[in-house]
Amino acid sequence: MTPKPSPTPSVPPVDTPRIGYFTQPPRLTYANTTYDNVRESAVTYYFTIKLIKLPDEAGTPLQKITINQHEGLEYIRFNLKKSFVFEGTRSKKGKKLKLKDITSDKKTKTVSLIFDPPVLPGKTITVDLQARQNPVSEGIYLFGVKAFPVGEKSRGQFLGFGRLHFYSSD
Repeated sequence: MTPKPSPTPSVPPVDTPRIGYFTQPPRLTYANTTYDNVRESAVTYYFTIKLIKLPDEAGTPLQKITINQHEGLEYIRFNLKKSFVFEGTRSKKGKKLKLKDITSDKKTKTVSLIFDPPVLPGKTITVDLQARQNPVSEGIYLFGVKAFPVGEKSRGQFLGFGRLHFYSSD
């Protein structure tokens, strides 16, 4: 007598929505400032991000960016009313992008920018953060940049550190 094979349990298909994750994460390609002297006022910090577009897929749009100050002796404050995001790079500025919200959390040292509408893959964008003043203390300041795809429970992708070095002229 040959044993009967046991029935294979049926597994319902899992619907894994792509919303909430990047197919190909964006890249932080540039971070710089207009002036690197300490105590300089009304300066701009630039963070350029390239959204990758795969040849055979549309990819996932970008909904939000956070920029978090990780290192530096002082907390750098920004003038959010004058800050914005544009298509292109510092040297090749394109059109301004609409933001649903831009906020700063002093406790976590994080600036958050939410796009409306989300930014489509294949674009290069630059965050133009207007600092009220460069720090008084010279040194290296690191800013961690994170990108969040469209979705209510999206997972942020760490893109890297923007490194700004401030010098004293004394």
